[in-house]
Amino acid sequence: MKKAVIKLEELACPTCMQKIEAAAAAVPGVDRSSIQVLFNASKLKVNFNEAETTVAKIQTAIEELGYPVVSTKVQAV
Repeated sequence: MKKAVIKLEELACPTCMQKIEAAAAAVPGVDRSSIQVLFNASKLKVNFNEAETTVAKIQTAIEELGYPVVSTKVQAV
C-alpha cells in the first residue's frame, strides 16, 4: 500500500469534496475507507494498492472532473 497526498487548487464548496471523494473511490485499487478530502487545505489523502493502480490514475479521475492537481506526494504506508 502507498499513501498519496494530492494538493488541489482551492476548493470552492463542500459539494466539490463529495465529487472528489466519489471520483477517487471509483478508481480500482483505492482503499475507500482511507479517502479524506481536506476542504480548507485543498488536499486529498488516500491509500492505494500500487499493484492495482497508480497515483496518476487517481489524479486523472480528479482532473476529469475539472479540479486541477497542483502537486502530489507518495509514500509507503
